[in-house]
Parts: sequence; structure tokens; C-alpha cells
Amino acid sequence: MSETLGSKAARAGCVVSVSHSQVSSGPCSGSGVLLSQDPGIVLCHGILFSPFLLEAEHPDWSRGKVLLADHFSPGLQIQVLRASGCSSKANRNGLADDLGEDNPVLRFNPLSNRLQSPHGWRDCEAELLMVVACPQFHQAFSKIFSASDQWHFGGNDFEQKVNSLEHDLHCLHWFALLRILEPDSYGASWVNCVPARSLRKGDTVFACGSPFGSFCPDIFMNTLSKGIVSNLAGANNALLLIDARCLPGTEGGGVFVMSGIGPHLVGIIVAPLCWKSTEWVGLTLVCAIDSILENVAEVLSGSGGFLKPWLLPMELVTRSRRMMVLGNGLDRHLLDAVVLIECGLAWGSGVMINSRLLLTCRHVVGRAPNVRIRFLTNPNRDSAVKGNVMFATKDSSPYDIALVELEESLSTLPELVLASTFHPGEDVSMVSFGVFGQACGPSVTSGILSAVITVEDKPVMLQATSAVHSGSSGGALFGTHSGKLLGIVASNTKDNSVGVTYPHLNFSIPITVLQSAISEYIHTGSLHGFQELDRVGERIQVVWRLQREPLEIPLSKL
Repeated sequence: MSETLGSKAARAGCVVSVSHSQVSSGPCSGSGVLLSQDPGIVLCHGILFSPFLLEAEHPDWSRGKVLLADHFSPGLQIQVLRASGCSSKANRNGLADDLGEDNPVLRFNPLSNRLQSPHGWRDCEAELLMVVACPQFHQAFSKIFSASDQWHFGGNDFEQKVNSLEHDLHCLHWFALLRILEPDSYGASWVNCVPARSLRKGDTVFACGSPFGSFCPDIFMNTLSKGIVSNLAGANNALLLIDARCLPGTEGGGVFVMSGIGPHLVGIIVAPLCWKSTEWVGLTLVCAIDSILENVAEVLSGSGGFLKPWLLPMELVTRSRRMMVLGNGLDRHLLDAVVLIECGLAWGSGVMINSRLLLTCRHVVGRAPNVRIRFLTNPNRDSAVKGNVMFATKDSSPYDIALVELEESLSTLPELVLASTFHPGEDVSMVSFGVFGQACGPSVTSGILSAVITVEDKPVMLQATSAVHSGSSGGALFGTHSGKLLGIVASNTKDNSVGVTYPHLNFSIPITVLQSAISEYIHTGSLHGFQELDRVGERIQVVWRLQREPLEIPLSKL
């Protein structure tokens, strides 16, 4: 019988705390994954150990492949909070005896602090075996995240993070391997792993971590979050971007995919919060587990004896299984239909309606008569064609739309199916070149169609919860299950009073608004239908200005 995700996460997830007697600020804590119950082997993110790295070893932190325990301050205290082997029976209260063994007991546990182990969990002492680098992740990270874009990871304290990309380049690709000193045989087995190269964009993933680390584990321990693979980069997909919502403290937590026999570990959370300048991106950065374990195996094989006791058991886990992932990734032709549009130094996204025509946003093309279209959906395919801007709405039009015709036909591109109806609550996928541009192809984010705004019973705006970023304008909003094009992404939401962008609140132009204009142009070459978009009524203007429609005031009879 296949193992449920919840039970797997409860057994594999843990909290790692690192402290030193001479540091009064309290322990550094984060999430971890229990690779083996017996021997108790834990994998977590190496950032927990960065405050304790000896000053003389800092060059190794930026350039080396492995750091051992003697590279860090002596006297480190490492605690691992994990599931207790006997928790299923030992923590039942007297009510269970009265009702019988088979009756469930519902109750609230008292909130615990870091000095107490919560019910059902066990606090164990651990030792550091090694902190190992993952150069495959580091190489992919260096390629995608440009310093000019002012990337930083963690909280939104931008002034203190202006130099953080250089710091992140040094430490984000390090992972720590620990050994629990008092293991038990509760479910004595190694966690099942699956290589990230088997993933596709759009595949469902589950993240399991403990927000805020060791703070209040009764509430936050091994919290689950669901999302999809948004993008992949590096050798064998060493770097993953997922849209599962994660919080600080989940660094080191596991990312799982489902196979025919249950959940399999596919990655380790590296950064739950990503910021591009002051914009929260809403994606989680993940390192592939097989890339990490490949480097662990390399260190073990050349350890010269000092880590030989762990070589045999680690070989079991470093041979990640080639299991068939229950993939539900987005169909390839939907990804191929979304292209990158370059207009001078600016860029955005566009959607191919057929082999010659594409839709994008007016503000993407600006006033340019022509643009450059790049097709980057395949790492081995980097072609570009010229496109002529046939129409763009006026700045006064609420519909931010433009029509571009390519100078050469793309005969291999299948035509999209355009939606005629919309269903609030349906699953949607947004595809665009937001955030990363041409660095790693289009990204996919998931959500639901949260609202359909109508005027005179006709849809004029779609609201969705999939994450939308700078560069997503002109991208496609698809029905996840139908594969139909629902709309053209126009914007996310920004609160100008505080300068905060909300990527998960965004708006698209319904494709039904454009269908008749598209059909007319294809069959007759007339732009009349598109020109009508410049003459829409005031009620539609009010909707897209995010204003309330003024109430009709009755005329005075006096």
C-alpha cells in the first residue's frame, strides 16, 4: 500500500538547531530531512553553520567542495527535533483508555518552547559529519541570478541586503550532513529519492518544512505546501523553482513528488523567499537531491578512511531511484506557444495565436513598429524572428493589448484552443518569461481563476492567484485541465502607498474580448475589431482603473 504524503513527511522531516555556548543570541535553526532512521543521517542547509565557520576557513566556503567539523568553532551544540518512534501510543491521554484503542482522540497540546520537546517528537543530539558544496547548483544559480537585478533571498530588508547576492553565491549551494547520536529503528529505512531530471514544468510538488525553525514546533513542525515546478535549470535540473508557498525556517526542508508507490524526495529547499530588487517574486528556490547526493558520494569515495563507516549506508541513498513520477506537467505545445518579445532594452511575453500572429501587451511593444521574437522553450533551440506591430491600443484604452505579425511562419506550431466560457475556481496555469527573461525559458505558475468580472453579462477582466512578475505581461493564462487559452496576462497588483507588489493578485484580458477581432483579421485583414477596443464604454474603464462604478443619483423633483 502506498505511503501517504503526511506520514512520509512526519517521518522524514525534522528541525535542526545549532548553537554555541559563547553566542548569547540563541540557536540558528531551520528544517532538515532525515535520510535514514538508523543510522540517523540528517541533511539540512549549510547556512545554519555559516556563523560558526572559523575565520581562516572563509576562502574554503567560497571555493571549496567540503568542510569538516574542524573547520567550525569547537563546542558546537547540534540538536535534531524529529518524530518519536513510540509517539503513536505513548502520547494518548486517559480518555483513549476509556473509549478504546480504535477511537481517535482530538485535543490541543500545550504550546512548547525550544527547551521542551512537543508531544510526539524527540529531541536528539547530533554531530556534524560534513558540509558539502553542490557546484551544479552553484553554476546554474550564477547563470540565472544577475547582480544587476539586485536579487536577494530572505526577508524584505533591502537596505541590509544590497550586497547579499555575492554572499548568497558563496553559501547557498552548501548542505550539511549530520549524524544523530541516539538513533532508533522507527521505520528503519532510507528515504526514497527521485532524480530531478525526470521532472517537467508544471509537475505537482509538495514542500515540507518547519516555518520559523525551532519556534513553536507544536504548530509549525513539518508544514506541507503544494505547488508546481515553475522552472528548471542547470545540469540534470540541479536548480528548481517551485511556486509552493514556503516561509523562513523551511530552508533545508524536503520537496516531494508522487510516484506510483508514494512520495519521493526530489529536492531540498534553499531559499523560501526570493526578492528581485524590492519585488517579492513568490517562488521558492530548491536544489535537486540527486545533485547533492552525487557530491556527497564523491566526498565519501575519496575520504581516505575518515568517513568510511558511512560509505555503505550512504551509497544506498545516493543511488536515487529512477521512479516514474506521476507527472501532470503542462503540455509542451502550450509552453511553445509563449514567446519572448524584445523591444530595444525592454522585454516581455507574447502568445502565438497561430503560426504567424501573436498577442502581447501594448506597454511591451511601446510605440515600436517592429519587435524581435525569440523562441527559447528548448535549451537547444534559440531562434529569433522579426515581427511587425500591426496594432496597439491607445493609452486611453483599458485593454492593454497589441497584435504582432511575424515575417515568417512557424509551421510546426499547433494552434491554441480559445476558451468561450470561464469558471471561477477552476485551476489555471500562467506561462510567461517573467523574472528570468531568456535565462531559462518560460516559467509556469499555478493558481485558480478567483474571479470573472463582467459588464452587461460579458467578461471584461479575469482575476487569478498564480504568481505574476515583471516580464510576465503578455503571457498566457491557460485552463490547467482543458489546455484552453483563457486570457492575456496584463498586470499584477502594486500598492503605491507602501511600494509593495502582490504577485498572487493579478489580472488578465479575457480571450473572449479579442476573439471576434482575431477572427476578422485572420479572414479579412481588417483591424476594425481591434480598433473597437479603443472605444469601449466608461463602465469597462472603471473596472480596469480598479474603481467603483458611481452610483446613479436620482434627480431632485424640486
